[in-house]
Amino acid sequence: MTLKRQLLIASLLMLLIPWAGLQFVLDLDNALREQAIHQLNNQVARMATEARPALAGIPTVPGGHPVLYAQPVTYPMRMDGYADEWPGYEEEESTSLSGRTAEWHALTDGRHLFLLIRVPHGQPRYYDPGAPARPYEHLVLQQQRNDQLEEWAIRTSGPGAVTGLNPGQDWRDDYRVTGGWQGVAGGYQVELRLPMPPAGSQLGLRIFSPRAGELTANPPAHGAYQVSEPLPTGQPLLVSRITGLERQLAGQLTGGQQATVIESSGWVRGRAARAAEEPVPEFDLLSPLQIVEQIALNGLRQLVRWHQPEPAVMPDRATRMAAADLPREGLVRHAGGGDFLLVSQPLAEGRLLVLEQSLDQLLTLSGNTLGRVISRSTLLVIGLMLVLLGYASWLSWRITRLQRAVNASVDDDGRIIAAMPKVRGRDELADLGRHFAQMVDRVQGYNRYLESFSRRLSHELKTPVAVVRSSLENLGHATSEVDRNNYINRASRATDRLSQILQGMSEAARLEQSFDHAEKETFDLAEVIAQATAAYQQLDPGHRIRYQGPDHGCPCHGSPELIVQLLDKLVDNARDFTPAGARIETRLSAAAGRGAPTWELAVFNEGSSLPEHLASEIFSPFVSIRDTGADGHLGQGLLIVRLIAEHHGGQVSASNVAGGVVFRVTLPGTI
Repeated sequence: MTLKRQLLIASLLMLLIPWAGLQFVLDLDNALREQAIHQLNNQVARMATEARPALAGIPTVPGGHPVLYAQPVTYPMRMDGYADEWPGYEEEESTSLSGRTAEWHALTDGRHLFLLIRVPHGQPRYYDPGAPARPYEHLVLQQQRNDQLEEWAIRTSGPGAVTGLNPGQDWRDDYRVTGGWQGVAGGYQVELRLPMPPAGSQLGLRIFSPRAGELTANPPAHGAYQVSEPLPTGQPLLVSRITGLERQLAGQLTGGQQATVIESSGWVRGRAARAAEEPVPEFDLLSPLQIVEQIALNGLRQLVRWHQPEPAVMPDRATRMAAADLPREGLVRHAGGGDFLLVSQPLAEGRLLVLEQSLDQLLTLSGNTLGRVISRSTLLVIGLMLVLLGYASWLSWRITRLQRAVNASVDDDGRIIAAMPKVRGRDELADLGRHFAQMVDRVQGYNRYLESFSRRLSHELKTPVAVVRSSLENLGHATSEVDRNNYINRASRATDRLSQILQGMSEAARLEQSFDHAEKETFDLAEVIAQATAAYQQLDPGHRIRYQGPDHGCPCHGSPELIVQLLDKLVDNARDFTPAGARIETRLSAAAGRGAPTWELAVFNEGSSLPEHLASEIFSPFVSIRDTGADGHLGQGLLIVRLIAEHHGGQVSASNVAGGVVFRVTLPGTI
């Protein structure tokens, strides 16, 4: 799995933080809804107790009885005979009057009753003052409360303003009833304004037409019109919302609540609502972060709604609601949109008080602060994920680049063909690149060492093998015993040479293997060098072997036995090239550096100098500047010196100085 995918999986685990917050919000929403239902039940019980006095004395509307429902209006009405101010009058149900179809609608502002009457009768015939006995179109509006009946006749000589006439008082004008008469396509319509009738009043409407086959009646003679009998049973009952009840309900509501009082027959007698208290934020005033936060909060609300129970559909009618279709309590959804928490409380005479609480407001109260925390944490987690993915991509690119550099440095056969480019940076990946570069350099150097080692080994083995071969060939042709002994001795010396070469190689191999088992300890390098130098002087009185440096106080961590072996090889090498009575010195000093101390061990000998071309190769195997006839010298001693120094983290070098040669070994010290 790639590093990018690993970081992606690790980043996804951070989503557990907003997920846990969402679960908490869902649990909190359930608890708050249960608590809200309990509080709403208590509130609706109090509201029902206080609403009963406002309903006292107001008769109920029996089911199945014709009703003329007067909807409330809050703006001034112009009684000009036009219906453009009447909301949705075309969708209202028509009422059948006296065998013909007419439409009438009602509005009220609490003080007045406004009526819109539409009569589909074709071209009307208006009242002619010059011929009052000729039939004409006119209306008789009747109002009855218990046994009290009041009537107004509406007639006009042409479209325009009208005034109610009292037929029982010689057709006098009654200016309490005013309005306008206008002709419309297919008939005419009349707007009327009159005082608001008492609660429980019935309204009747009689339409007179001079046309035969229709509601034909001759207008009564002037002063002879008699008051009609009481309205027959089944005339529409005027029903409207109770203003005092609505004011009382509104005073007990909080933000996001609405209350409705319904008759047993479903007619709405009171409705009050209070808007949510949460201010709508101005989009232009929001910062980009606040806009994103608002979007996240809206998403949180949708998630909460998605986990809520499915709400029941609430009939959204302004005038009538079937009480049987309403749930006792629970979630409801209005047809016009919006979810509410509903509770209800029965009132006297079959009436019902319904109280609803907006879930938007409930969620605002319950989850706004926590929702902002969750939305911000979600945005923060998403931002961190993007940062981590970007960082992972950057790391992946750097690793891929390092991989390509390594592949470009090594061919398919494992040979180093190019050096790695320099890596900049101070982090672990940059250190890894530098270590790879060092490794490639060391492998390249080791490859060169193996190539030179094979050539030198071949050169070293070629001579004794050739001697053995030639001695054996000559031995077969020798005729005298002396010649045969000479050839046998030459072959024996060559095989001894081969044995020495193999023994020297085995010694170096055994030394490298012993490094893995050597136990390191902290010792005083000055004491070891001083004691070993004193022992060399006793063993070789033919040379002046001296030590220069401190007697103690040079701590070093490693193997003192291997350090003594290193010094043995250097001193033995110096004795071979130092004339009798000449000086050999071992020196110990602190090398310049920072941090932990570094010690420089030097062995100086008087005598011949090193060839310049061998100064850098003298520590390689089978490299020696001794005479070719010298026995036992394979050039392995200085190789052992280099191996021991590198095992301790040091380096070796050799150079010519005034009067001789000096070999230097730098070893890291310890504190």
